[in-house]
Amino acid sequence: MREQISVNKAIKRGHLIVNVPVFIALFGCPAIALYLSKENLIPGWGIGIAFLLGFVLAWIIWSYMITKWRIWAFEIVRNVHELKKRAIQEKLIWNDGNIFEKTEIRNNEDKIKLKNLEKKFENEDEYKEDYSLPAKMEIFYSKLYNYFELGVSILIIGIGIYFIFKGETKNYILGTIMIAIGLYSTLKESRKALNNKPQIIIDSKGIKTKNVDFKNWSSINNEEVIKEGFGKSAKSYLTYFYDEDEYEKIEIDSLNVTHSELENIIRTYRKRYNKNRR
Repeated sequence: MREQISVNKAIKRGHLIVNVPVFIALFGCPAIALYLSKENLIPGWGIGIAFLLGFVLAWIIWSYMITKWRIWAFEIVRNVHELKKRAIQEKLIWNDGNIFEKTEIRNNEDKIKLKNLEKKFENEDEYKEDYSLPAKMEIFYSKLYNYFELGVSILIIGIGIYFIFKGETKNYILGTIMIAIGLYSTLKESRKALNNKPQIIIDSKGIKTKNVDFKNWSSINNEEVIKEGFGKSAKSYLTYFYDEDEYEKIEIDSLNVTHSELENIIRTYRKRYNKNRR
């Protein structure tokens, strides 16, 4: 039996063996064409062709390598449900049925392996309780994050003042806009920095957030930590349904907990709740 690895390691390897070659092809072809054009070895319009060639080559590489990664990862990782969710969130794979998912290159052997691996999804993921977590977890605004955002806001105000005192008419408008944005951001981050109340409280009985009063685990379902957006603009949220059809979604990027830490927290306290019911 093959040694199992964590979801995090599988995702990291996916980025390495899939996305790195894709980016090399996507940007390497135009870069080479630009160099050759400067050396007068190819005409200028060859750069445009190189962009198209790089895109096609990158897509072919992704279509082939993602299938190989799928088979390897779903064979060696125990928690395939989490792996699939994370892979979709991190833009390694597409949702089932997506038109781009249908462009994956799979030979007959690959199709048979993937069909057999579908059986693993019939079992629920397994998680271990983290005994290092206290009886109750209180999550606050991150002071480090707040102070960084405050610094950026003050810098924006300073740049706005500089533009105004530079004296040109167009810079008065730009300077005023930047000062307004900086002041608004400073006020917002100052409130967070002075807020010492927990934004999320989780224990073996349930969850309470700044938006939603305490809810027992028995009334909560589909709790998870999700990521939305692309690249540096991506944001993480704690989401869950409660009281059958109510929904909570709270951003966690400004809190003193990471995406993976919060996932571990909600799994542990859910597990403790289930254990206490027995």
